[in-house]
Amino acid sequence: MGGSRSRATVALMLYCAREGVDVFMRVLVAAAILAFSAQCFAQERPTAPQADLSKAIRDAKMVEPFKVFDNLYYVGMDWVSAWLIPTSDGLILIDTLYGEFTAPMLANIRKLGFDTTQIKSCIVTHGHFDHAAGLKVVTDAAPGVRIGMAEADWDMYLNHKAGGKYDSVAKDIVIQGGSTTLGDTRLGLYSTPGHTLGVTSIEFTVRDGAKSYKAFVVGGAGLNFAGIQQSEMFVSSMERIKALPGIEVSVPNHPAMGTVFERAELLKARKPGEPHPFVDSAAFYKWIDQLLYDGNRKLRVERDRAK
Repeated sequence: MGGSRSRATVALMLYCAREGVDVFMRVLVAAAILAFSAQCFAQERPTAPQADLSKAIRDAKMVEPFKVFDNLYYVGMDWVSAWLIPTSDGLILIDTLYGEFTAPMLANIRKLGFDTTQIKSCIVTHGHFDHAAGLKVVTDAAPGVRIGMAEADWDMYLNHKAGGKYDSVAKDIVIQGGSTTLGDTRLGLYSTPGHTLGVTSIEFTVRDGAKSYKAFVVGGAGLNFAGIQQSEMFVSSMERIKALPGIEVSVPNHPAMGTVFERAELLKARKPGEPHPFVDSAAFYKWIDQLLYDGNRKLRVERDRAK
């Protein structure tokens, strides 16, 4: 699987070069390929067709927002996630999308019946353009919002090394792990570097009627980085996540990583008494196992290069 993935990545990058796609979008294409392939649970299972993936990125678009749990809504686009958590004291937004897609994301929130001025907290999983570049648009819509991101990724974002072009906001809250609470909702915050130097992963409780489940956002799962040190960080972070007990719901920051849209279709057809299709602990830990496998393989490659 690794060889075919690498060949597909190179081929698609060459396509982007021929078509005049800018350097950052080439990086996004490569990252998305890795993200899609990382969702495959068996080590040698083939990934999604690369032609379909390249078309999806070129034709990126918003999707209709939808409710996943009583306190969790999908408000993102077709290939990058944004999540909304309503609390008793305002709204929490996870990631901001980018460019032309942030304003429609806010429209999605309003379409669900929420007031965007009540976004009180915005947690950025990592500083790459597709997750952080919409911060200025979000702060304009919600003037009182507090923004949290890890130190290293604040630096990347503020120094415009996150890719693309965007208007930046001033550094606000520096996440160093621990937790944060808004109203009746507590978020556990985990430093899980690797994908970038400052990835933040998030644990929280989702509710489905009288039932509650432990949900988790893996803040960065792509292997589009280089070097031994960062590869070691990635492996260590995945080992730490794997050791966390009882995670039942994956809340990925790229929907393909958790088959979000497929599960959403099952949710639409769910009948009373049937299990919630997003509650799938086994699939979550299989995905982490795959990320560990891929991360260790990358680490071996980086070490061989350094010899």
